[in-house]
Amino acid sequence: MAAKWIEALTGSIEQKKHYKLHMARIEALPEPYRSAAKAFNRYFMYYGSVSDGELLITMIGDHADLWERAAVDGTPVRDVVGTDPVEFAEEFVRAYTDKEWLDKERDRLTKSIDAAAGESGQEPKI
Repeated sequence: MAAKWIEALTGSIEQKKHYKLHMARIEALPEPYRSAAKAFNRYFMYYGSVSDGELLITMIGDHADLWERAAVDGTPVRDVVGTDPVEFAEEFVRAYTDKEWLDKERDRLTKSIDAAAGESGQEPKI
């Protein structure tokens, strides 16, 4: 009973175990893959588009898989991420999101601008 109460406050203990396992996999990577993977994980946390715990754990696990495979194959970091690491990170995260919290406001902005430009047939609502 206490475990369910604690999970209600702090989140799934099982998810935390998986997260720690994936982070240990990243720590075990050789350089420069470890540094690159850790930098992306930090960015993922700040970018913050994934709000579902299970989806986040899946994404972090897949990210660890990506860097483990690159390390085994000897693939250069730039061959993995390309020339724009921000674009790579944000596209990677988008693959794990259905809806973002900002989607509602993006839609509202688009509709407001369409209305202001007379393209929607409605008066602008602000």
